[in-house]
Amino acid sequence: MEELKVDKTMDLKGLPCPMPVVKVSKGIKDIQVGQILEAITTDPGALSDFPAWARTSGNEIVKTDQGQGVIKIYIKRNK
Repeated sequence: MEELKVDKTMDLKGLPCPMPVVKVSKGIKDIQVGQILEAITTDPGALSDFPAWARTSGNEIVKTDQGQGVIKIYIKRNK
């Protein structure tokens, strides 16, 4: 699989639910349609929150990585 080109990274570690999704929904507006935002969080709820948010916002989760208590979610801006 090719490496994802990340256009913006948001460090959301330590923020409780629902703040990671709230911040990403604002932060994704800083990138262009088609670009990738990397959200780094320690909130286990992000694994269900982000896909639900992506469906309602029209954006796309392209990859999710987990390891050592950190979750990295890569979101493609579609709108």
